[in-house]
Amino acid sequence: MTSHSMIDEAAGKVPVVAEADLVVVGGGPAGIAAAVSGARNGLSVTLLERYPYLGGLASGGMVLVLDDMCNGNEVTVRGLCSELIERMTGMGLCVTPPEEDWIADEAKFRKWARWGTYNFYGHTKPQPVCYASAFDPDGFKRASNDIVADAGVNLRLHSWFSRTIVEDGVVKGVICESKAGRQAVLGKVVIDATGDLDVAASAGAPHSHGSFIVTTVFRLGGIDAAEAERFEFEEPEAFAKLDREAKRIIGGSWERWWLKTPLPGIIWCNCPHMAGFDGTSVEDLTRADARGRERIAALVEFARAKIPGFANAFVVDVAPQLGVRTSRLLEGEYVMTKEDVASRRHFADSVARGRDYYYPYRTLLPKGVKQLLVAGRHYSSTAAAQRTSREIPPCMAMGEAAGVAAAVALEQGVGVDKVDVATVQRRLRAQGADPGDQPASNATFTIAAE
Repeated sequence: MTSHSMIDEAAGKVPVVAEADLVVVGGGPAGIAAAVSGARNGLSVTLLERYPYLGGLASGGMVLVLDDMCNGNEVTVRGLCSELIERMTGMGLCVTPPEEDWIADEAKFRKWARWGTYNFYGHTKPQPVCYASAFDPDGFKRASNDIVADAGVNLRLHSWFSRTIVEDGVVKGVICESKAGRQAVLGKVVIDATGDLDVAASAGAPHSHGSFIVTTVFRLGGIDAAEAERFEFEEPEAFAKLDREAKRIIGGSWERWWLKTPLPGIIWCNCPHMAGFDGTSVEDLTRADARGRERIAALVEFARAKIPGFANAFVVDVAPQLGVRTSRLLEGEYVMTKEDVASRRHFADSVARGRDYYYPYRTLLPKGVKQLLVAGRHYSSTAAAQRTSREIPPCMAMGEAAGVAAAVALEQGVGVDKVDVATVQRRLRAQGADPGDQPASNATFTIAAE
């Protein structure tokens, strides 16, 4: 039974442990990109992360495919996301189809389908192979450590966000909880890259609250992937029957409930899909973790007994972070709609792109709170829009844009809400990113920034 009684908390002084031009809260993909981008543009940057590693849902949540970053054969997410892919590839921990394989071809599809590197939204059969990357979670952590260190970012792990410091409507920094007690980190600009809008919500920014499916992602070892793929393509009727039963046991998944990884014999499973859990509720998060592990155990027992290639399967690990897709969503200066995403609507103030959709700068700006930017899956959108525009690469693109915007604002001596977006767009292009200022041929009409 939940108690609704309250206690008085004694007021006390909190030590300031860091001051910077830019404070980024959340060391997931968007936060990494924001911090590195800001630092490379001349800012002193402090990056705060609650876990003992960087990468967020990419590493800790083990969402091990980077997708939604091409429009047909046009690469739409470049910049820091591409750099991380290159760094992981250099470690031998990332696999990307070569450009000559980016076609709709049965042999190519069979080669790449179980890597998850094909267009999930393609309407042709077979679906076209595309620019996407399968990676190892520890590889993402290592590459993130390297890129953050190389940029000179002051990284503080084990720092759990507690509340936002706001004075007269202006964000001045944040308070974190740590093993050393409560600590304050001050900044001229703060970027909320928490994924759950923790900083903006604490500052009083308008937002909505919803939920979508959550997932206890896991990896299995001892898999004969070649035999499993042979079974899938050479015995399709028998495969379809067992695949349906596996999905019933796990309780829902995407089209392919398992995909290959760069490690031999290791696969990852982006399931089970579990609905009805609030990603900001301690009780719901606790129950979801337990329920997910029960389903994983049942699936492994079935797979060992029935599915070719899985006779020696064992659980390698379950992701330390629950896969929360939606919780709080910003209601910012512009709220992206499902129609904006589905119609490929272009915006004059676009600063980031996804697959074939665009993010206007205004979706990163909270209402009523100054010197705060938002980057990541909690950007300003409706729930319906967010469900199809929240993948990791475009979140990194948002983070990269937010870091540049913070630097340009401080250079120009203006608030982040008054920054010259054209300068931000030019700066992003100069550093290898694609802000979406040049719409693709399949974009719809332009909406002028207000």
